[in-house]
Amino acid sequence: MTIQEAQKMVDDWIHQYGVRYFSELTNMACLTEEVGELARVMARTYGDQSFKKGEKPNIGEEMADVLWVLMCLANQTGVDLTEELRKSFEKKTSRDKDRHRNNDKLTAK
Repeated sequence: MTIQEAQKMVDDWIHQYGVRYFSELTNMACLTEEVGELARVMARTYGDQSFKKGEKPNIGEEMADVLWVLMCLANQTGVDLTEELRKSFEKKTSRDKDRHRNNDKLTAK
């Protein structure tokens, strides 16, 4: 599925099952909450923390939750994430095409 198709699927789901979108501000808070949940799993999987009893390493699920809410916000604000991602690639390529290759912190081993 493309990003555009995923945005449409989220919109269809919201209108079929979710009644309506939460407000943009509520969804921004939800996005922050989902990023925090992803951070918690990352800290337990790759950091020094351990999982609490009953917790599981569900990194993909948490990433999908972040993406879901981000797509809700994009739909609400009229943002075409496919186009914005394309523009981001162009910007990063133009700005950073040599920067990372010339970064001793990345190339030194």
